[in-house]
Amino acid sequence: MRQHPFLLVAVFFTLLTSCRTAPHEGIVIATAANMQYALKDITAAFTAETGITCQLVLGSTGKLTAQIREGAPYDIFLAADMKYPQELYNKGFSKKAPEVYALGSLVLISLKDSLNPSFEVLRLPFITHIAIANPVTAPYGRAAKEVLEQKGLYGPLQSKLVYGENIGQTTQYIYSAAADIGFTARSALFAPELQGKGRWMEVDPKLHNPIRQGVLLLHPENGLKKGVQEFYQYLFSQQAREILVSYGYLIDE
Repeated sequence: MRQHPFLLVAVFFTLLTSCRTAPHEGIVIATAANMQYALKDITAAFTAETGITCQLVLGSTGKLTAQIREGAPYDIFLAADMKYPQELYNKGFSKKAPEVYALGSLVLISLKDSLNPSFEVLRLPFITHIAIANPVTAPYGRAAKEVLEQKGLYGPLQSKLVYGENIGQTTQYIYSAAADIGFTARSALFAPELQGKGRWMEVDPKLHNPIRQGVLLLHPENGLKKGVQEFYQYLFSQQAREILVSYGYLIDE
């Protein structure tokens, strides 16, 4: 998979980079990068209501899954799909089957003011770098690949595609101008670097499989930490759902 040296920039969204950090007294939530902005508001509201603090670990769904398999001390896993949480559940990492907490939306965005994002634009010769999350480990990247395949563009555009490890890094490629245009989560439009900038179009959800984002309640051998069950339930509360909708997510009723 093609990477460009000048694209290997520091990932702005990572709050924790090692599983060997000091234990957190509150809840440790491993979450797909697309959820970082909505989840900050959700956890803030939850903490204000309960007094229970939350620590976020951001990354690609695939990478976080690998860390959980290796024993990372996470309490809850918010993935960008249902595939990985289901695999973890099948392997005995949870006693409770994963549930869908939101449906994600995909957008095509460019910070070039003169550029109006469209599938036709992607073929233009002056478009040389198109950002997309890694379709192997990032569900939003998988969805973007499906869209390009549906449009007959994935093969012809191979030489233009540049891959971010996850949606956070992919979004960074877009706002730093390392990519001319790119596919990202609609929730990423709330990043300070993107708000009110550039142009974007929402991708027709019929062009890809639904991005069903799943939550898994992890069960350590010594039992659930205080507050974990409460947060899990809070994620499905009306208040949390209103926050999710405000960040561009859909709720699967």
